[in-house]
Amino acid sequence: MVVKVGSAVLTEGDSIAQKRMIALVEFLVELRENNEVLLVSSGAVAAGYTKVQLDRSILKNKQALASIGQPVLMHKYAKEFQKHNIITSQVLVTAANLNKDEDIKKIKNTVDTLLESDVIPIVNENDATATQELVVGDNDQLSAYMTKHTNSDILIILSDIDAYYDEDPHKNPNAKVQKVVKEIDECALSREATPHGTFATGGIVTKLKAASYLLESGIDMFLASGFDLSDAKSYMLDGKHRGGTLFSKGEV
Repeated sequence: MVVKVGSAVLTEGDSIAQKRMIALVEFLVELRENNEVLLVSSGAVAAGYTKVQLDRSILKNKQALASIGQPVLMHKYAKEFQKHNIITSQVLVTAANLNKDEDIKKIKNTVDTLLESDVIPIVNENDATATQELVVGDNDQLSAYMTKHTNSDILIILSDIDAYYDEDPHKNPNAKVQKVVKEIDECALSREATPHGTFATGGIVTKLKAASYLLESGIDMFLASGFDLSDAKSYMLDGKHRGGTLFSKGEV
């Protein structure tokens, strides 16, 4: 299974949210007891910004920050996973890699070898070298591609968005959580992405696009809060769907 965590979850102000990262790692350790787990992690730009404060609105600066921050982020993950005697690895990809069958096969072979070796692969987009024409765009999309191309069973997105609602919960306090979604309306997919965090690139729209992409291939996606992992733990570890949204065409 693939777990994706967003920048909004991993960052607090201009720094890495250490407590949330620790909680994430502990969840993944539990998940790995009975599953093969692949992590898609945002946060490189935010991690870079903790070292050098460049204007993030300029592409070359953002790429430079990602270059600075990626090893910082990986070091933090490695340190936390090491407490559980788990080795981590870094897998950086671009949209160009995901457009070539040969590259997709290489990525899958690498991921399979890492998982067979009991190593947890941590995937991110290679922002430092990606061009505007060859960029995946956000890690929601990247995680969906990785889920499909590694033949994974489910994508779990941990976000500042705790579920998919029938209306915008920021505007309507009576908005209701849609616990199970079998198909996504085209209008919902065509809305403008509205990321919440300073370092975020998505919002609910990119998550719906990821879900729609996976639904077309008959793959499930589960969206839950990354701030409070109780819903994700309940569903993934205990098999009880208390909160969050499951996107699935199958019988629930």
